[in-house]
Amino acid sequence: MKIKFDKMLILTTVICILPVIMSLIVFDRLPDQIPVHWNFKGEVDNYASKAFGAFGLPFLMAFINFIVHMSLNNDPKKANYSVVLKQFSLWLIPVMTLFLVPVTLLISMGYDIKINIVVPVFVGIIIIICGNYLPKCKQNYTMGIKLPWTLNSEENWNKTHHLAGFIWTIGGILLVLTTFLNVNSLPLLLTIVFSLVFVPAIYSYMLYKKGI
Repeated sequence: MKIKFDKMLILTTVICILPVIMSLIVFDRLPDQIPVHWNFKGEVDNYASKAFGAFGLPFLMAFINFIVHMSLNNDPKKANYSVVLKQFSLWLIPVMTLFLVPVTLLISMGYDIKINIVVPVFVGIIIIICGNYLPKCKQNYTMGIKLPWTLNSEENWNKTHHLAGFIWTIGGILLVLTTFLNVNSLPLLLTIVFSLVFVPAIYSYMLYKKGI
């Protein structure tokens, strides 16, 4: 029986594990506790063990990457994916791992990296990219805004994703701008998040109540 290998999955998994090389090099210089989470002000609010931060995180991300690939490749409606959005989704976890794990290790070693700037800008760019391609994503079970009403009606799906694309693009731009302007406002951040998550959902439900 011929075994079919998913070259993209193998490549992205290898990339997820690449930071382990850096971990091996700097392991003796790492503290016993490594910061793994920060609040919106850039203050550390959670730590992990040295071993988990150095080796566990890359392998955890590799596992998440595997789940993403399996979900995308086995969606019955995968033919409806936006090609660009699918490729973006397949590469998102590897790029995040290759970027964020080394940053985490460097911060734990005392390097002055402004995580409250780096992460929001990174996330903002991701949101902007998604916003640009959400309207091009046709009805499916894996990518996009999967609600009972969008999955029930193709018209509902299309209208909701057109609105969401606009809101996500604006929201991503605002997140990047407020970060560079050093506007550390929790109410503003919550407003952006609320707009991204709930406004499209509420709009989709309103369409459903109108019979769309």
